[in-house]
Amino acid sequence: MQWDVAIIGGGPAGLMAATRAAQRGRKTILLEKNREPGAKILVSGGTRCNLTHATDARGIVEAFGPAGRFLHSALAALGPRSLVELFEAEGVPTKVEPGGKVFPMSDRSSDVQAVLLRRLNQSGCMLATDEPLLNLARVGSGFQLTTSRQSIESGKVILATGGQSYPACGTTGDGYGWATALGHRIVPPRTALVPITSHAAWVLALQGITLPDVSLKVMDPGGEKELCLADRRGAMLFTHFGVSGPVVLDVSHAVSGHPRPAALLLRCDLLPDVSENDLGVSLARECAAGGKKRLATLLDNWLPHRVGEALLALIGTSPDRPIAEFSKIQRRLLVQAVKRLDIPVAGTMGFRKAEVTAGGVSLEEVDSRTMQSKIVPGLFFAGEVLDLNGPVGGYNFQVAFSTGWLAGENV
Repeated sequence: MQWDVAIIGGGPAGLMAATRAAQRGRKTILLEKNREPGAKILVSGGTRCNLTHATDARGIVEAFGPAGRFLHSALAALGPRSLVELFEAEGVPTKVEPGGKVFPMSDRSSDVQAVLLRRLNQSGCMLATDEPLLNLARVGSGFQLTTSRQSIESGKVILATGGQSYPACGTTGDGYGWATALGHRIVPPRTALVPITSHAAWVLALQGITLPDVSLKVMDPGGEKELCLADRRGAMLFTHFGVSGPVVLDVSHAVSGHPRPAALLLRCDLLPDVSENDLGVSLARECAAGGKKRLATLLDNWLPHRVGEALLALIGTSPDRPIAEFSKIQRRLLVQAVKRLDIPVAGTMGFRKAEVTAGGVSLEEVDSRTMQSKIVPGLFFAGEVLDLNGPVGGYNFQVAFSTGWLAGENV
């Protein structure tokens, strides 16, 4: 069978690309290895699907750092506001939660999937599910695709296979092999937006405690001078394996990208809005008025009780001692523990728990104005298969939708 366009992968990028190509009159087929498209959409955002972020195109670009320059054309074609309008026009109202995350009002990711599938069906695109691609080869000016069921020819191909995060959703890095075989360079994939592990007993003992506002740095203490590899602020959760939460996910790429993750430290400022001097003065006041109160209650005005006890233990002080016996030197040590708490790193939870893949098809080899390969005419890329990864908050879904739209607009 012959097609104008074949899209590989039915995630957010592939669904958007296939729909846009078919809407433009291209004879289009979408190949999806799973029994239904959008598996990652359904599990994202705690099954609520964080569609995008409440910002403009510039905000998305800035969130991706230096790589954000690649996104100007994609976001001009489909920016955050246009994406929200698209879903709301399809009967899925949205809401903005604290921090700027945009979710469907229903809190159901299945509503997002349903819109994308309905638009795909209305576009006239042929959807082939449960049909993994086995081989992709250049033939003449087009491509030959061999699936588990058939062999087809297509003038153009869009690779939207995703990365390696959440492999249970089918994202097992297949696209990297096909891109490599066609001459593309792959930036080595690694985990991003992934929980960080620690073997420290005191960390694991705090399982279940959330700190809503922590300033977190990934520190490399090796060499002549400590290096800060990443720096973020947000909520942190202690877990049975280490730490998680938005602030941890946002710095995790610095851990997964380091050759010796176990040599790193997470340096936490547990009270970023309180200076060391102000905290010291407040503690001195508490100790002066403490009387027979136990040290265990000393930090209760600022931090969860169990965290305060853990910090006292870390500086070698029993939480059962009277506050009146807490010396000036010990207060200084406690302030340092609150403002510069070091959590030893073991590694990350790996691709199985990663929300996003860092690395992928090199951006240098893709035309950002069209998403077409600079090496192989007729080959396009969209979504997480590219070397693009942004922070928590809907940024990565926005880029998947935008690059998919732009690719579909240019095939």
